[in-house]
Amino acid sequence: MAAGKSITNTLVWILMGMLVLGLGGFGVTNIGGGVQSVGKVGDVDLNINEYARGLQSEIRAFEAQVGTSISFAQANQFGLSDRVLSRMVTFAALDDETRRMGISIGDENLREQIVAIPNFQGADGSFDRDAYKYSLEQAGLTEAEFEADTRADTARAILQGAVVAGVNTPDTVTDTLINFAAERRNVTWAVLDRNDLDTGLPEPTEEELLSYHRSHLPDFTSPEVKRITYAWLTPDMLLDSVEVDEAALREAYEARHDEFNQPERRMVERLSFADQAAAEAAMAGIDSDETSFDALVEDRGLELSDVDMGIVSESALDAAGAPVFSADAGDVLGPYDSPIGPALFRVNAILNAQITSFEEAKPELRSILAADRARRVIDSQIENIDDLLAGGATIEDLAKETDMKLGQIDWYPALSDEIGGYTAFRQAAETITKDDFPKVLRLEDDGIFALRLDAVVEPAIRPLDVVRDQVIRGWRADATSKALHDQITPKLPALQAASSFEDLGMKPQTALALTRTDTQENTPPEFSETAFAMKKGGARVIEGTGPLAGRIYVIRLDDILAPDPENEDIITLRSTVQDQVSASMQQDLFQMLADDIRTRVGFTLNQQALSAVHANFQ
Repeated sequence: MAAGKSITNTLVWILMGMLVLGLGGFGVTNIGGGVQSVGKVGDVDLNINEYARGLQSEIRAFEAQVGTSISFAQANQFGLSDRVLSRMVTFAALDDETRRMGISIGDENLREQIVAIPNFQGADGSFDRDAYKYSLEQAGLTEAEFEADTRADTARAILQGAVVAGVNTPDTVTDTLINFAAERRNVTWAVLDRNDLDTGLPEPTEEELLSYHRSHLPDFTSPEVKRITYAWLTPDMLLDSVEVDEAALREAYEARHDEFNQPERRMVERLSFADQAAAEAAMAGIDSDETSFDALVEDRGLELSDVDMGIVSESALDAAGAPVFSADAGDVLGPYDSPIGPALFRVNAILNAQITSFEEAKPELRSILAADRARRVIDSQIENIDDLLAGGATIEDLAKETDMKLGQIDWYPALSDEIGGYTAFRQAAETITKDDFPKVLRLEDDGIFALRLDAVVEPAIRPLDVVRDQVIRGWRADATSKALHDQITPKLPALQAASSFEDLGMKPQTALALTRTDTQENTPPEFSETAFAMKKGGARVIEGTGPLAGRIYVIRLDDILAPDPENEDIITLRSTVQDQVSASMQQDLFQMLADDIRTRVGFTLNQQALSAVHANFQ
């Protein structure tokens, strides 16, 4: 009966969720008039009001998930109505089966479940009939309907529990999944490049270059670019023209006096004790080399971070200030009184006093104040620039009539030079069209810009004469890889037969306990995937691409290591896999049962009644 109570509580919380979402007003009355059902499974009707409430609940939940309201047409596109109807058909099939089998609960059990629901209880924790009645009215349910639903829900839970009882994930399934996710590999590999060739490469012929160019056209195709004219102004552009007077600089210096003139400080750790005797005993142990400051911290179950005071001045240490500031780095001294009791102190570092004069700080202060004033100058110009644009000024006019600078750029997403390096400009360039009206936009450094799209230049194949150097580099990398591959392939059988890499003239590298998600520096992306696709003792060759082009990687799988059974992460993963697979199997069995019942008893849908419900959502 515990399963039944759990499922019933779930039903009640769903009911309470409906109240929170404000669904109560829908379906209180019979929206179908004389029609009470949208369909039938065996002898069980699909109640029209339950379908309406369920559909609205599904739509509201979906709207909460996506953060916006949707029309009923959109709800249909997302399959929400089908989802609700399918769920009702499944429940009705189970209800028909429980009736046929005579599964039910008595009135006393039903009462116990209902009075135990917190939402139906008063301030004293006892069942409150008024609260019970009010909650059901708000949800559009009568007491008879709710109690019938509770009985049916509990009966379904009993049936479901009987079907899925004892369903556990087979060990073979768990082991297979864990092995795939957590097995490791010991790998040896070597990198070969042009310097490892036994013979040199010939110079490419014109025909070979043409052939390479034709077979790698995407590499030699210019991207689609947006030809953009822009005007921009940043604080850096105005720094040399912004005046900062001496008085302002001195005022800024005084405001930051403590920052520019810092006394001698120490990096200190402090370990406190319950009383003076304990502190003195600890210090004696350190003096006699019987223990250490680190050991004392560890014995107390603390980390060094727990006793770290950070950077402190002499005055911050009270009675310990003078002796600590007379000590050398690494010294442990004490005990001295502290706000948290007698304590030992360790000096970790000595920070000398830092005195920065006004003249020394002046360049930094001027840069900061000038940048601030430059930002204010830019802010003061925005309204005027907006007015110019509204009056029909072009981007070129802005450069003539304001401090803004004119520029042009053939922009594409990978471009990051100058203004193309600003996120705000990239976002604007990405979305701009020829119909867009120029407006002032902000840059991340408080600069401003406005832009105009002049043309969109379609991708074009760049001819060989334009990209000849790039083609030659690509041909050489490709030819090097092929020559190295031909050179090493005859040696692979010996490598598989346990010959060493050194014996075959290669410098080996190793990776121990490599996982599927591990990466090896300066190797192709498919390195780990290749290693996990190999058999123990096997050897393969993979070619470098991109910046690794012209290299090959000779890989040998030395050993396959099983998942570590003592690893806490693996233990947790195994438990998670077992639970998830078991839950999936139980759900599949549950659905198979519902499908079987539905097939045996048959079901019909009342399309007219469904249309009547849907009309209320239009």
